Amino acid sequence: MSKLNVHLASHYGMCFGVRDALAATRSTYNESDVTVLGQLVHNPVVSQELTENGVKKGDLNNPTTGIGGTVIITAHGASESDRSRWSSTQSKVLDTTCPLVHKAHKSLVSLVDSGFFPVVIGKKGHAEVNGLVGDFPQAIVIEGDEDIFEVPYEGKIGIVSQTTQPIERVNELVEKIRSTRNACEVKFIDTVCAPTKNRQKAVKDLSKFCDLIVVVGGSNSNNTAQLVSKVEGLGCRAVQVERPEDLIFDWFIGAKDVGVTAGTSTLEETVTSVSERIKAISDEMALKDRECLGKERILC
Repeated sequence: MSKLNVHLASHYGMCFGVRDALAATRSTYNESDVTVLGQLVHNPVVSQELTENGVKKGDLNNPTTGIGGTVIITAHGASESDRSRWSSTQSKVLDTTCPLVHKAHKSLVSLVDSGFFPVVIGKKGHAEVNGLVGDFPQAIVIEGDEDIFEVPYEGKIGIVSQTTQPIERVNELVEKIRSTRNACEVKFIDTVCAPTKNRQKAVKDLSKFCDLIVVVGGSNSNNTAQLVSKVEGLGCRAVQVERPEDLIFDWFIGAKDVGVTAGTSTLEETVTSVSERIKAISDEMALKDRECLGKERILC
């Protein structure tokens, strides 16, 4: 058996918004009382690093957390009401919201200010989605087709999306809303971020010739899950891992070309270590093949 060909996606891993949020949080490591209001990024390796450096995890909805110290609003953002509430406390507030999430917030506000009923396409309960709808209790979150019936049948409907949704799925849901709400004026502002679109396109390209694609990212990372779904939807086999030790030897039996990609919360060093482990597995497989061939020759 020849060695595995390992192909790294053209776009993968940590986006600039997450990278900047992590850098800002790392700058607080010398402070004595630092609390992240939620999960800074959906990545267990990063979470472990924060814990080891004394950064505590708090609750965005609990204003008694971290009073007097530094509190960090995560890259996923927060509603203006939450941000104002924390600014009124005795804590120092460090806001690491991704600029592209800020853009989604501004887009939704502009729609509401123009008289549109707010609709957000995204994962219900996700921190980013909670932040988007936090100032608009009337807003409807569309996660799947079954949620569309909640959208009004008259008036003006304004739609934005969680930044990490697959754009094809977002466009599909927008068209279904338009086609079933003929009496409505429907306006959609595309707030899916470029890093998400680039990573989705890159993994699509890998799926054209790879036997297996390894997606590196946190098990609770929405954009990582979307990459896995994208690969599987294209008829290619996908596995998701958080660390190199999650890789299983048997996954690679019979494979020739293996793709590697990663969610937008995944560290570069994690992607590198996973790729190196796949290459080591390839060496182990080649060695086993040589040993088996040698035994066959002896038996002959």
